[in-house]
Amino acid sequence: MTIAAGSIYGLVGTNGSGKTTILNILAGVLRPDAGTVTYDGTPVYENPGTKSRLAFVPDDLTFLNGFTLHEAARLFSGLYPTNWNDDVFRMCVSQFSLRGGMQIAHMSKGMRKQAAFCLTFARKPAYLLLDEPLDGLDPIVRRGIWELIVDASADRNMTTIVSSHNLRELEGYCDSICAIKQGGVVVERDLDELKSDIHKLQVSYGANARPGAGIYEELDVLDRRDSASVDYLIVRNTVEELEDFARRTHPLLFDVIPLTLEEVFMYQLGGKGNEHTRIR
Repeated sequence: MTIAAGSIYGLVGTNGSGKTTILNILAGVLRPDAGTVTYDGTPVYENPGTKSRLAFVPDDLTFLNGFTLHEAARLFSGLYPTNWNDDVFRMCVSQFSLRGGMQIAHMSKGMRKQAAFCLTFARKPAYLLLDEPLDGLDPIVRRGIWELIVDASADRNMTTIVSSHNLRELEGYCDSICAIKQGGVVVERDLDELKSDIHKLQVSYGANARPGAGIYEELDVLDRRDSASVDYLIVRNTVEELEDFARRTHPLLFDVIPLTLEEVFMYQLGGKGNEHTRIR
């Protein structure tokens, strides 16, 4: 895995694929069985200097249950004195309509997540690691957090690594995507490139001119469904290859339809014969 500085990098995969384990390795919490994790060429495991530049947002703040949010902020400002910014903390608390004097133990789960982001953004980390960070938050809060992430990436080149099952959300914000299956990387590409060579096709040669069985053999067909006069295909080919195919085979109908990230994800991980995705 190679992650560009200042980018937003999405981790996707089925349950149990290894996303949380990878994030814990990237955060220096777990030692990898093989290989190394470096930030700007510096290893992260058992390296406090590198870890101080990271922020791994936890799913919950139960370890701070005895603190109010303001008390937690004083703790964090002492732990991370170099980059701590009180103005950023106050801005986040105001944006999320939290009460600084409220004990974290008395907050709802959603409020605790927002409190975690207040403490995290005030640290001004160089690297932000997020594991399903927005699960359970309402759409307005989710958008506000994403805006903070995007602004930090643009203003101070913060790098964000985020795992999520909400592929539509990742599609709107990520620069690149890494798909994981059974602990291994299946594909790692810029988002635009990832979507550029997998397409949905609607093809018709006319009701009375059905093509021969082998007409699609030169295409990398991941799935095919036929109706009386129209063939529906998912193919892994470039637009240029598809245009060349259409010029040579003269279909009456040839529509190339972009796939969503969710559809691309299912076919990248499912491969040919994926029976769980409807393509019509």
